[in-house]
Amino acid sequence: MANNLRFQVVEEAFKKHALDVKAPSERPSEYFGKYVFNKEKMYRYLPKNVYDKMIDVIDNGASLDRSIADAVADGMKKWALEMGVTHYTHWFQPLTEGTAEKHDAFVEHDGKGGMIEKFSGKLLVQQEPDASSFPNGGIRNTFEARGYSAWDPTSPVFVIDDTLCIPTIFIAYTGEALDYKAPLLRALHAVGKAAKDVCQYFYDDVTKVQVNLGWEQEYFLVDEGLYSARPDLLMTGRTLMGHESAKNQQMDDHYFGTIPDRVVAFMKDLEIQSLELAIPVKTRHNEVAPNQFELAPIFEECNLAVDHNMLLMSLMKKVARKHGFRVLLHEKPFDGINGSGKHNNWSLSADNGVLLHAPGKTPEENLRFVTFIVETLMAVYKHNGLLKASIMSATNAHRLGGNEAPPAIISSFLGTQLTELLTHIEESEANELFNLKGKQGMQIDIPQIPDLIVDNTDRNRTSPFAFTGNRFEFRAPGSSVNCASAMIALNAAMAEALTSFKERVDAKIANGTEKIHAILEVLKDDVKTCKPIRFDGNGYSEEWVKEAAKRGLDVEKSCPVIFEHYLDDSSIKMFESTKVMNKKELEARNEVKWEMYVKTVQIEARVLGDLAMNHIIPVATHYQSQLIKNVQGMKDVFTKERAERLSSRNMKLIEEIAERTEKIEQLVEDLTEARRVANRIEDIHQRAIAYHDTVCPHMEAIRKQIDKLELIVEDGLWTLPKYRELLFIR
Repeated sequence: MANNLRFQVVEEAFKKHALDVKAPSERPSEYFGKYVFNKEKMYRYLPKNVYDKMIDVIDNGASLDRSIADAVADGMKKWALEMGVTHYTHWFQPLTEGTAEKHDAFVEHDGKGGMIEKFSGKLLVQQEPDASSFPNGGIRNTFEARGYSAWDPTSPVFVIDDTLCIPTIFIAYTGEALDYKAPLLRALHAVGKAAKDVCQYFYDDVTKVQVNLGWEQEYFLVDEGLYSARPDLLMTGRTLMGHESAKNQQMDDHYFGTIPDRVVAFMKDLEIQSLELAIPVKTRHNEVAPNQFELAPIFEECNLAVDHNMLLMSLMKKVARKHGFRVLLHEKPFDGINGSGKHNNWSLSADNGVLLHAPGKTPEENLRFVTFIVETLMAVYKHNGLLKASIMSATNAHRLGGNEAPPAIISSFLGTQLTELLTHIEESEANELFNLKGKQGMQIDIPQIPDLIVDNTDRNRTSPFAFTGNRFEFRAPGSSVNCASAMIALNAAMAEALTSFKERVDAKIANGTEKIHAILEVLKDDVKTCKPIRFDGNGYSEEWVKEAAKRGLDVEKSCPVIFEHYLDDSSIKMFESTKVMNKKELEARNEVKWEMYVKTVQIEARVLGDLAMNHIIPVATHYQSQLIKNVQGMKDVFTKERAERLSSRNMKLIEEIAERTEKIEQLVEDLTEARRVANRIEDIHQRAIAYHDTVCPHMEAIRKQIDKLELIVEDGLWTLPKYRELLFIR
């Protein structure tokens, strides 16, 4: 027992002590943004005229004047060298769901046999990574390597270790986006313009509308030693086998419970480093499942929030290893307990200080509130399949639909009060909703809405897209994904909805209808149109699946099929009309999505087959041999009748092991053959469907057999750390 590898690993993992992490002596407000070239640094290191032009670019969306690039680069370099920086990199977000960077030193030949530190505006603004080496969906051939990374000045430059990181977009030589940031910026521009135009029905002073995002990052922590002893965790990010622990989350004692000391030390270290990088982390707590936690920041402008989430996920992994942990960002690393999501709290705000999804105190303000609520519902209704495709992946598919996360059907929860309000608008005649009374001013028959609308209704945790008082919470994105995927689809759809709304209102006004009356008439039509997306009931019920199908909502569960919504005629029209992506870019992204799905499942299948044949079956047959020796020994010691009686349990175990190992061997063979057949399919779309339909079921069947063996094989022989060890930090 003492020599057993698993027990040695468990013992060593539990011996690790938390590192003593001490916060800087300053208050967080004093070291916030220490490693970021923010506006305060710009003011110090840039000439006044250059600083003013940069602020205009950042705050007002002005075009970047290339003539100031050298001055900006010089100021950045001066600051960076003072911070001990030796290298710079263009930091971008390819379609791998991660980030990418190539480091270059601040050095050039001085022409005299020496070196000088040099960083020009040209190097700041643009670089040329190899476009063919990243997922591109066929936009670039292997022999056509050229691609460009271009500086995004709206996202501040930051320092990691000795490297100056410059956030950039990544595009092909021919101009197509090869990343998430480029289409996100386009979507934000589109919805900002459309929302500003609609805002001007209600406010004369609105010149800009900003998209806000507040993400909630869920994650698991596992002892590094235990993680290393699980090849499935190491290779795929999730346990491909493992019987659930007798105790997991059923006692509800982990959620919001006392955070373990070692985890607190990790969190404290992570928070300090996050704040130094200007990531405004605010909330930390235990989540529902054992070893599951959550971190959430104060909301930010959407583009910056996405960058900060990508940076945080990278930072989490680095800090966790320092504390003897590994971070698991997979949506479903453990079977039988909750998986991890990344709720996206989304809202719009105008530059006059008004939250557009928040109720007001006057009839006019509440009409603005209803307008943006209804047009959001129109966007979600019209593109519910696309929104589901934007958050779907091979990993998130394990989480969606369980009693822990939203179902794989997009709907919106509004609560009783707002639902009654929309019903009132729908059932009233337009002239009943509106009248003018001379000098008394405008009166709209829309019930007054209290400021604290969030307190007037309960929450619905089964809703993928829930209204929560002054924003919508998109609960379906998975913990490992780039938030930009969901934000691109949502903001582009919202831009289309608002543009359509304004066109219809303007047409009525042009025909002589009074403005407010025109708004109410269009809203009344839209309330009726988007009614199928509103659902306040139990999203987990089978009845809802049937009802959703009747309403015309997408109820598909196959990940590769769901991706097809990117190429729906309505999706292509929406993306092209808002100038977010063209058809070629959409086709390329789908190629990447299908390819990534195939590769993810393929790796999992290979790992599972290897573990089954080289770990599980040898351990099970070794235990079976011990049982056989025991049975044979009993025959030498006892009479035949007594030996048979005493060894009856062992005989049953011997037979069960034989049956289950035989099934596993056959299933692994079937799994391998299913992969071979699927791999011969040239069309990547059909190959992905084949992997979903034929490979995944074999993997589930193999797991069931292995998990049963785990319960009967002697504990001391089982080499892989079990759930009861993986899930409880000591």
